[in-house]
Amino acid sequence: MKMDKVYNDLLNILDDNKVKKDEPLKRYTFTKTGGNADYFVLPTTYQEVQNVIKYANQNNIDFTILGNGSNIIIKDGGIRGIVLNLTKLTDISLKYNKIIVQSGATIIDTSRFALKNHLTGLEFACGIPGTVGGAVYMNAGAYGGEVSHVIESVLVITRDGEILNLNKNGLELEYRNSCISRKGYLVLEATFDLQEGEYNIIKEKMDELTFLRESKQPLEYPSCGSVFKRPPGMFAGKLIQDSGLQGKQIGDVQVSTKHAGFMVNVGEGTASDYVKLIRYVQETVKSKFNVELETEVKIIGEDLVS
Repeated sequence: MKMDKVYNDLLNILDDNKVKKDEPLKRYTFTKTGGNADYFVLPTTYQEVQNVIKYANQNNIDFTILGNGSNIIIKDGGIRGIVLNLTKLTDISLKYNKIIVQSGATIIDTSRFALKNHLTGLEFACGIPGTVGGAVYMNAGAYGGEVSHVIESVLVITRDGEILNLNKNGLELEYRNSCISRKGYLVLEATFDLQEGEYNIIKEKMDELTFLRESKQPLEYPSCGSVFKRPPGMFAGKLIQDSGLQGKQIGDVQVSTKHAGFMVNVGEGTASDYVKLIRYVQETVKSKFNVELETEVKIIGEDLVS
């Protein structure tokens, strides 16, 4: 199918300000890297999301979901087909002790909303830079807390365009994993079940965690966040540091000198630099400690063809 026809078809599904062609994805990633998307759409309703997915399926067009690009590396060749960016779906509402939030809202804003309403349980998320959709997708966590501790249910849309409501057990949440990631579902909204708390105590905890994050993580540079999952009984950053890799650099991407679990873009780094450095770190740690580091960051897209 010709690109112009797909573009025009998408304009019939969404307003023209919600559809872009040959869009640079580095504008939407925390690493400031990544190639172009053939088509980039910004739906603002669940119906628009569903319509785009059904259109893609009917026309055998690949589609990819993108949140705010915080824990992802998009390769330099970009992404073929349609990229759905959900960052316009940001409504947050309150029902008793439950927060209902759309997938494009950030988990940080959600934790602040909980604080404002004197609800405890989301303090751990006050420094996680991703969207609610991404946080649920990977069962994100920090400082002893994680999504599985507070999630009640999630509204998703399947790859076939069917909308399902999954309860906590149906999510099959594991360490940095869920049935949503395994089945490729798209998160539309999540409901968090929280507890009443005292504003000052909640804020004090959030301030403490924010200070820890700012003092230990290299927030002054573009990065993809925590690169590797924690091996059982170990810390990825410690293994990398003990392998002598802190400060190791390929191109303009470096293993952070502040926290070895992070890789930062110190100049004009590319996605290829990130991928090469990740592989180098994995091989070195495997050689020294016989531990296979599994990536937490998601790597998608195509290599750049020279």
